[in-house]
Amino acid sequence: MADLFDSHPYSERFGVARELPERGRSGEELLGELRQMASEEDGVWEDGRCSGTMYCGDRDHYAFLKEAFGLFAHQNALQRDMCPSATRFEGEIIAMVLDLFNAGEVTDATPAGMVTSGGTGSIGQAMLVYREHGRECRGIDRPNIVKPETAHPAFDKACHLYGIELRRVEVDPETTLVRPADVAELIDESTVAIVGSAGNYGYGTIDPISELAELALERGAGMHVDGCLGGFILPFGEELGYNVPPFDFRLPGVTSISADTHKYGYGLKGSSTVLFRDRELRNHAYFFQPDWSGGKYFSPGIEGSRSDGLLAATWASLVTIGRAGYRGYARGIFEASAAMRDAVRSHPELRILGEPTFLFAFTSDEFDIYHVNDEMKRRGWRFNGLQYPNALHFAVTRPQLQPGVTDAFAADLADAVAYARERGDEPAESAALYGGVPGGLNPDAEGMIRSVMERLLDAQQAVPES
Repeated sequence: MADLFDSHPYSERFGVARELPERGRSGEELLGELRQMASEEDGVWEDGRCSGTMYCGDRDHYAFLKEAFGLFAHQNALQRDMCPSATRFEGEIIAMVLDLFNAGEVTDATPAGMVTSGGTGSIGQAMLVYREHGRECRGIDRPNIVKPETAHPAFDKACHLYGIELRRVEVDPETTLVRPADVAELIDESTVAIVGSAGNYGYGTIDPISELAELALERGAGMHVDGCLGGFILPFGEELGYNVPPFDFRLPGVTSISADTHKYGYGLKGSSTVLFRDRELRNHAYFFQPDWSGGKYFSPGIEGSRSDGLLAATWASLVTIGRAGYRGYARGIFEASAAMRDAVRSHPELRILGEPTFLFAFTSDEFDIYHVNDEMKRRGWRFNGLQYPNALHFAVTRPQLQPGVTDAFAADLADAVAYARERGDEPAESAALYGGVPGGLNPDAEGMIRSVMERLLDAQQAVPES
């Protein structure tokens, strides 16, 4: 695996483009470079030792989606008169996902939805909708949102960008779940929405959505369920008989749900959905500019131009896999996750956090858990690092369903625990950083991390010397 902070990882082999070339390079030559990079990078996840990230791992499915994408990649979903396929794809995607989340049981409103560019886009769009709805329908000029600390930072980002006050609630350290009573204490007349996760990124646990939805209904606030990670696997886990409590539109207080088609929906990266219990709420996502000299401008969301190719590929993924296919993949993932959790529990020094589902996290009260990560990394495994408390998590995906992967996990974990036990008070090489586990960072050193990220951004814009 490459160093996360190597801003020019291929410069020695392929050089660096320092300016737009006067004459274009050979397309076949460039494709050769791209094939080499792609082949090497695929090697990081193909053996099933990578947490999350590559949710499908089926090359035949990828090839099929790429063909579907390619047929419409050049078309702009903004121009529906020229590209009516976009209307079909997007409408049917939304209809299928609304059906998955039991929107048919809503009798007092007309459910609706949107396709966005990813989980952050879906969450951001929902938070903007709640701000606008609060302003226009409730007269709230200083809105706030209440979320568990474990809810994704995309909520924090959205609140930062849209001028919404964010109120964080600490979770129960034993269960990793938010307490509804603690949420209730932070709700006031300016609360436009509360948040719950199904499941949360860190621990894979599901917040008490039913109780939170009742609370939202009582207090007149919206209730957003973040199913970006679990939205396309938990419903099938419920169908299979696993302990997955209802978290969707069957609960009257749930007013919106985000769910990523590019995760366990097995679509290409860059697609997600955000669903609303009531079309009237969704309509607050619209932007109108009727008096522009370029014509009357209308946008159904934050994005303007979008490739119709992603809509086509997302639609194709949903309709070719079908409920039976998703159910089958979910069965394998839940079983693999259980086997891997059993391997963790076989070591008394390790402790699983909460009651996870397809994704699990574990820590240690005996030694620095990042020593385990160091040794597992040397053996080709890529975990995600957590903090407060320091822990590791693993999101089980289809690549882990390959023969021998869970057995290899158990064997390597045993050696990694032995390694960690021998390290004593030595500092570990790795630490927690979302999206990577770099070496040499203290997870408590926020200033250091900020400085490193600033240097990385500067380096990405700089041109290395010849």
